[in-house]
Amino acid sequence: MAEAAQTISDRIHEMLDDLTRAERQLALSILENYPASGLGPLTALAKAAGVSVPTVARMVQKLGYKGYPEFQAGLREELKARVKTPIAKHDTWAEAAPSEHILNRFTDAVIDNIRLTLGQIDPQAFDDACALIADEKRHLYIVGGRITHTLAEYLFLHMQVIRPNLTHVQSTSNTWPHYLLNAAEGDVFVIFDVRRYENNTLRLAEFAHQRGAEIVLMTDQWRSPVHQMATVCLSNRIVVPSAWDSATTTMLLLETMISAVQTLNWAQTKARIEELEDMFDQTKLFRKFT
Repeated sequence: MAEAAQTISDRIHEMLDDLTRAERQLALSILENYPASGLGPLTALAKAAGVSVPTVARMVQKLGYKGYPEFQAGLREELKARVKTPIAKHDTWAEAAPSEHILNRFTDAVIDNIRLTLGQIDPQAFDDACALIADEKRHLYIVGGRITHTLAEYLFLHMQVIRPNLTHVQSTSNTWPHYLLNAAEGDVFVIFDVRRYENNTLRLAEFAHQRGAEIVLMTDQWRSPVHQMATVCLSNRIVVPSAWDSATTTMLLLETMISAVQTLNWAQTKARIEELEDMFDQTKLFRKFT
């Protein structure tokens, strides 16, 4: 069986505007420490949110569950999905794999990921992230992990052309604390962290947050623990019929972000491209004619 298309967090975000004051208060309390906030007793959740037990019961039913135990079971399934190994991911798909060709199955999954991601991302949050990344007064740090370092490198390469004042940090490196020596209040960290979330990345984010840095998080539908410190959290769908998760939707957001940032900084970006092209000509790095 394929993993659920929507997380409980997604459902809560979708219905926020339609909730009563007490239900909204409960919803925000759940999201603040999600999903751990919903794993304790019903009475403890109600007390932590400052609402009544009937409010929790109504909210759970609005989310589509018959009762609190079923709601908690859903949260536990999400926790299991967060830490799945490549073998477990493969087996999940292989058990119910349809007969059509993998090209069709994989493409359908990717298209669903894109559709669901774009349907749930707040355009204002995306614009806010681009504005932070484009601000040349802020030092920009770009952080990738064991797998996501390739995405971080892709963003860093383009940002090198678009703007000055940036640093590429690999969270898997044991020297990452050195980079934080120069991090100051108002600086921006773009952090990539998808399941299985990395302890180095979380510690780096905690240090950056303590220094007053702004964090733009690129993560999956379950959201890295870093989201609790993030100024902007961009969640995207990653599940495909494979032992590994897909980076296609993340790359779509990334390339859109690069386009938006270059537009915001176009005057300087154009000048930097012209200077770079001149260096390419002088070094004969590329062939101009075949």
